[in-house]
Amino acid sequence: MLGYKMGHNELRKDYILDRWVVIATERGRRPSDFVGGERVKNRKGACPFCPGNEHMTPPAVLIYKESGGTIEKLKDNDFRHKNWLIRCFPNLFPAFSPPDESGSIYHFSNFSEMMSAIGHHEVLVESPLHDDHPSDMEIQQLAYVIEAYMDRLRELSSKQYVKYVSIFRNHGAEAGASLSHAHSQIIATPLIPKIIKEELEASRKFWNETGKCVFCEIIRKESESPRFITENSDFLAFAPWASINPMEFWLFPKRHEASILEMTRNEIVSFASILKTCLKALKNLLNDPPYNFGFHMFTDPETGMHYHWHLEVYPKLATWAGFEKSTGFYINTVSPEIAADSLRRTI
Repeated sequence: MLGYKMGHNELRKDYILDRWVVIATERGRRPSDFVGGERVKNRKGACPFCPGNEHMTPPAVLIYKESGGTIEKLKDNDFRHKNWLIRCFPNLFPAFSPPDESGSIYHFSNFSEMMSAIGHHEVLVESPLHDDHPSDMEIQQLAYVIEAYMDRLRELSSKQYVKYVSIFRNHGAEAGASLSHAHSQIIATPLIPKIIKEELEASRKFWNETGKCVFCEIIRKESESPRFITENSDFLAFAPWASINPMEFWLFPKRHEASILEMTRNEIVSFASILKTCLKALKNLLNDPPYNFGFHMFTDPETGMHYHWHLEVYPKLATWAGFEKSTGFYINTVSPEIAADSLRRTI
C-alpha cells in the first residue's frame, strides 16, 4: 500500500461533479509568481461601446438612464438614447440567434446529431466610462449592472425555446475580451449546458437522499475552512476545494436561492459589495490579471428546493495543455488554501 506524507501532490474531487483535479503542491507556486508586467489593452481606434458611438452597435434592448433621481428603463427605437448608465444590445457576431419562421430544426442519425443554434447573444456595457470595471466601479453602478443581469435573465428565460441563460464576463485580452471597455455577455441557449445539468442532477440526488441542499452544506463547511476568503451579511466568498484554476474563487448567497431573480434589493447591493471587494483584491494582488466569471443558476421552479445559484471566478493564469485536454484531469499549481489566504490578506 502506498504511503502518504504531507507535501505530496493531491488528487481532489469536486464537491458534487465527477471531476478530479491535481493540486500540485510539489510544483506549488505562490500568487506572486503570476504577477507580470503591463497587461494587454485593446484600445485601437474608436470604441463602439463608448458614449457618442451608439450608432456603431445594434439598437439596445435595454438601457438604464437616470431621470429625476430614478432609473428609467428604455429601449432604442428610431434613435439611439444618449446619457445612459447601462446599455445592452445584440452581439454583432452572435454564437446563437433568434429562430426564424421555421423554428428550431433538429437532425439525428446513427452517428451524429445537429440542431439550429437558436437563442440570443447580447453584450451588456456596464458603464459609460471605458475603464470602469467591477473592481473599481462605484457600488451603486455595480448594483445597476446586477439588476440589468436580472432584467435580461427574466426576459430571455421566459422564451419557450430558451433552456438556459448564461451570464459571464471576460476581463482582459488573454481571457477573451475583444474590447477593453467594461462589459459582460449574455447567451441564451436551446440546451442546458453539461456542467449545469450535472450540478442539477447531483443536487437533486442529494436532496432526495438527505432532504438538504448540498450547496447550503458546502457553504456551512467552507465558512469555517482554510479556504474561506471573506463574507458579509448575505454572501460568502471562498476558494473551492478542488479548484481547477489558480486563484479561483466562488461567491454564494447565504440564503437559499436558485437564481439571481430571487435576490432582494438589499442583497443586490450586498452582492455588488462583496464582488467588488474580491475582484479588487485580485487586481491588487496580481496586477489586474485577466479573468473570466460566470453565473451558475437555474430558473425552473422545480429545481428551487435543491439548486443554489453562485458565481465562479476563474483568473486566467495557466494554460491547459495536452494532459488536461486529452484526459479531463486538471493540474492546479496554487492550492485553494494558499489562494484563499493570499486574497484574505490582501482584503
